[in-house]
Amino acid sequence: MAHANAALTPRHRLRLARLIVEEGWPPSRAAEFFHVSWRTAAKWAQRYREEGLAGMVDRSSARRTQAAKTPQPA
Repeated sequence: MAHANAALTPRHRLRLARLIVEEGWPPSRAAEFFHVSWRTAAKWAQRYREEGLAGMVDRSSARRTQAAKTPQPA
């Protein structure tokens, strides 16, 4: 299941990516068809090329690093 702010579900991401990668659609055309930006379309196509079906699932949007902590007073 896609997160609340996702423009596309994993199934729609796969359809979009396959149109670009397998059918030869330009990312801009696929983006217009799915009502997303061309950058988003290109991102999902690239993930599909690199990771296949596994690349279509949501990833955590949480920070990957922890902010520097303020030292405790002595």
